[in-house]
Amino acid sequence: MDNPARNGVFQIAFTPFFQIIIIVGAKQQEGLKGGGMKTGRIITEDNEMKDLLEKSKTIAILGLSPKVERDSNRVGRYLKAKGYKIIPIRPGQEEVLGEKAYASLDDIDDSIDIIDLFRNPAQVLPHAQEALRVKPRVFWMQLNIENQEAADLLTANGIDVIMNRCIKIEHDRLFR
Repeated sequence: MDNPARNGVFQIAFTPFFQIIIIVGAKQQEGLKGGGMKTGRIITEDNEMKDLLEKSKTIAILGLSPKVERDSNRVGRYLKAKGYKIIPIRPGQEEVLGEKAYASLDDIDDSIDIIDLFRNPAQVLPHAQEALRVKPRVFWMQLNIENQEAADLLTANGIDVIMNRCIKIEHDRLFR
């Protein structure tokens, strides 16, 4: 009889204990191929965005300005008025819109459902890497902000992505 190990085939029926070990090993290998981790998606469909907004409670806003004339401030005020807990990420600020401001995502202890990004597209990748540690449900890039490299990194690590869409406009449109 051929040696199973030499042929790359392993005999499974030694004892129930060995069967369990072999099965667990197979599951671990499957996970390494991507089968064990949720893959994130780029969300574009209205029903998916609406579901996400309905299920989310906490939104970290990267680049939330204290200046009332800025889009980020208008969006933050809108989201807060709609009942979301907002977390301003703004280095150098102690407070924005009456909420404690943080210098980075890494400084936040709360879980975050959505990271809403107001940054130059060239500055997105470092924030995407930071988001991997925080593990939000979604990384939302505002209007005119798209970064495919960041989106690929996030979705490969199980985080959904929305690009080039304003969360305020979408919320207002979807919940009329």
